Amino acid sequence: MSFETAFFERSASDQKDFPASRLPEIAFSGRSNVGKSSMINRLLNRRSLARVSSAPGKTASVNFYNLGFCRFTDLPGYGYAKISQSEQKSWGRLVEGYFCSGRDIRLVVQIIDMRRDPMPDDLEMAGFLTAKKIPFAIAASKTDKLKRSERKKQDALLRDRFGRGALCFLPFSSVTGEGMLELRRIIRDVCKNPRKKTGQ
Repeated sequence: MSFETAFFERSASDQKDFPASRLPEIAFSGRSNVGKSSMINRLLNRRSLARVSSAPGKTASVNFYNLGFCRFTDLPGYGYAKISQSEQKSWGRLVEGYFCSGRDIRLVVQIIDMRRDPMPDDLEMAGFLTAKKIPFAIAASKTDKLKRSERKKQDALLRDRFGRGALCFLPFSSVTGEGMLELRRIIRDVCKNPRKKTGQ
């Protein structure tokens, strides 16, 4: 189960363009500019396989990365205020279509910026995953940007808000590598055993 042989498989802006669900999938979800692509690159030990956008809200597709033993899916970021209402609806259809199409989704890595209080969209997404009985882990990104006292406060807050429904709460830094080995272990574990497809 190697993470370092991954390759970009496909970018899909419509459900009909999703690749066939023949591998366990690990989805990465979060607000725009929360660090999804940076996290994926760190997990795969690659500098720029997943493109890091400098313009939040511009990614309007689901990007698929093939690792051989599983597939990573990088979902478009939500919550960017400057996109139009029609774009928001398009995002909703695309992401809901992904989750409700019966794919073999083993885990959603729900990424929260450790520096920020959770936004309503974050809580709504966690509620959606809980209602759909899709396993998810909370990964608190950008931990390296906080002082110790700030981190302790935010850690307690986020664990309180998300701890009940999530499989685990994991501090993560794409800069220092904190949390990388633990998240890799979790991904390997959830990919080992068959699981009923979601959305059926």
